[in-house]
Amino acid sequence: MPPLISRLAATASALSLCACTTVGPDFQTPPPPTAAAAAGYAMAGDTATPRAVLTPEARVAGPWWQAFGSPHLDEVVRQALANNRSVAEARANLEKARAELAVTRGGDLPEVDLTTDAKRQRINLRGLGIRNFAGGGGLSNPTLNLFSVGAAVNYDLDLFGGRRRATEADQARADQKAREADAAYLSLTGQVALEAMRIATARAELAAIAEIVADDQRVLDMVRKAQAAGGEARAALSGGTAQLSEDQALAPPVQRQLDASRHRLALLVGRSPAEWSAPDFDLASLTLAAAAPISLPSALVARRPDILAAEAELHAATADIGVAVANQYPDIRLSAALTQSALKPQDLFGYGASGWNIGPSLSLPIFNGGRLRAERKVAEAEARAALARYQQTVLQAFVQVADVLSALGEDDKAVAALQRAVDAGAASVRDAEAAYRLGGGPLIDVVDARRTLSRARRALVEAQGRRYEDLVELYTATAADWRTAG
Repeated sequence: MPPLISRLAATASALSLCACTTVGPDFQTPPPPTAAAAAGYAMAGDTATPRAVLTPEARVAGPWWQAFGSPHLDEVVRQALANNRSVAEARANLEKARAELAVTRGGDLPEVDLTTDAKRQRINLRGLGIRNFAGGGGLSNPTLNLFSVGAAVNYDLDLFGGRRRATEADQARADQKAREADAAYLSLTGQVALEAMRIATARAELAAIAEIVADDQRVLDMVRKAQAAGGEARAALSGGTAQLSEDQALAPPVQRQLDASRHRLALLVGRSPAEWSAPDFDLASLTLAAAAPISLPSALVARRPDILAAEAELHAATADIGVAVANQYPDIRLSAALTQSALKPQDLFGYGASGWNIGPSLSLPIFNGGRLRAERKVAEAEARAALARYQQTVLQAFVQVADVLSALGEDDKAVAALQRAVDAGAASVRDAEAAYRLGGGPLIDVVDARRTLSRARRALVEAQGRRYEDLVELYTATAADWRTAG
């Protein structure tokens, strides 16, 4: 038995060396962006921002979220990466794809099976027309013990590379799942940081509203004092009370947004709101990077996970064409089997108990109703669709980065303008209050000045929060490295 199997394996190996034809198109990485697209992201007329510096190959060292200098954010991201269900699903999908690749690769090698059998059976010789069986003790249907052991080897020569293309396709699909897992990590860290910024912004807005309400209360106190002194009409008190109530109504919607962000953060961490509480992120304690290096479009294409996943999908679809083409050609399989059978165990390995077969089998598609030709067309159409999806993914990435860069430019303008408005509003309040106390100005000037200052303060907080959110979008859109630096 061993010599036969060895000879068959040697023959199969020799033939496989000759079977070097692999039909179907070879995958080619899609061409890089055009020269105009590779130069940058901005459209003519877009607002520029000094917070983004284009470099040929920018890679944030270590976890990108540490750029905000928040230990709370670092801890929440760590918990999310460990417990998030979407990331767990991405890991499982990757493991599945790798297992499927191992299954396909296993088919590239010879299959060797060992079988053993021991049974007692009654042979119906009478049904075969045999009435007097000499060894049956006068019985026409003898009962016998039958023992057998054997081995079989099968090998597909893969003359036209169909199996090799199938392995290539599964390898590409495993790469796709790996890139999708990277995208899931990057998306998760971005969502966590985004909710953290929203929590910090909402808390800062609530603090600003609290200051507005406190200012309203101070105005009411001034009105009451003026009335007590006989220097202010009763209508002024009603107006001040109405303004206080109006400003107090600003807080509930913001509180609702805060609660929703805290709940979403619990979901990202993989916990229920009842068993986990979000940290109190503080907008004032966050670090604002002076400039963030980002990759040029040509480098972004080579590193952004969703683009790489789309490229791997295109690779798999291209290899599937080769599988469909190979199915239209002949296929040769080599097989051999050796079986030892005997009525008694001690006779099992004698020469007279042996039986074997060896030889190739050829399958040649002749008529299949056009099915194989249609399968090839399906594969070719899917490859064209995968190419279109890849190109669309690249364009969407460029547009996303362009949007964020433009938004950051507008954020810087808005923050600077609103800071000037706050400074001017504070000066106006001081002047109006001083004039009112000295009897040189009406109370309405104080109310209007405070209302203007309050609006500017809240608008400044909102603009600062948007800028932090857009920075998060920038890091994730440019595929910053989410992995721990090693």
